[in-house]
Amino acid sequence: MSAGGVRALLDAHGLRAHRDLGQNFIVDDHLAERLIERSGVGPDDWVIEIGTGFGALTRPLAARAARVVTLEIDSGLVRALRAEGDLPDNVELIHGDALELDLAALVADAPGPVRLVANLPYYASAPLLRRLLDLRERLADWSVMLQSEVARRLLAGTGTGDYGSLAVLHRLTVSVSMAMDLSPNCFFPAPNVDSTFIRLTPLRESPLRPGELEPLERVVRAGFSQRRKTLVNSLRSGGLDVAIEADAIRQLLAELAIDPRVRAERLEPEQHLALARALASRR
Repeated sequence: MSAGGVRALLDAHGLRAHRDLGQNFIVDDHLAERLIERSGVGPDDWVIEIGTGFGALTRPLAARAARVVTLEIDSGLVRALRAEGDLPDNVELIHGDALELDLAALVADAPGPVRLVANLPYYASAPLLRRLLDLRERLADWSVMLQSEVARRLLAGTGTGDYGSLAVLHRLTVSVSMAMDLSPNCFFPAPNVDSTFIRLTPLRESPLRPGELEPLERVVRAGFSQRRKTLVNSLRSGGLDVAIEADAIRQLLAELAIDPRVRAERLEPEQHLALARALASRR
């Protein structure tokens, strides 16, 4: 669907693109086909799609998958899609917010692992990425469109300016592949930023034990809460749910062979995990 086609559909249904909902519609059908090919979706797969839009990804998904459950937060778009009535028969359109819906329940009848594909709204990409980590045992993988800045943070190496909690949590839980960069011209309206499409697959052997992701996240976020401070000071003032003195933190770091003067960005993900476990053992 071209930019003109999107504009015509919006006009026909009295709608407009809402920047506050992150609505940037893909306007290149060939590109949409390439993205879905890179997602690895096959004929036996059930797929959750976040962000139906006007169905640019929904239709090529439906051509490849057994079933597609697609979520759209904009009630106006849902009305337009239902009025047009041209979504394939194996597509179920749901009006709802992906941050609030029980995503696993939507595909409870799926015969196997589910794939997820999304043109994520940029305003909610970080919380949605975090939520998908909680579904990693139910999902075979997820392929998502992100603001390139967020993709750089997710892929960042230790010690770089983009390295933070997003990279730590993902490097301990998933592998990333199939990166593809897209210019603003691929969308209508054209965003002011570049975009990146990536595919994330849960690690077969994650170092995380059951139930460790959430406490790890608290420790990592505290550590990165004041990036210019040492890890000791960041942890003390970062809102941990346990009171711990600076001397005790220094002792823990010494036991883990970590320099007490280090900043969070210098620790490998495995070191953050070891620190979170050591802090948990002191509670």
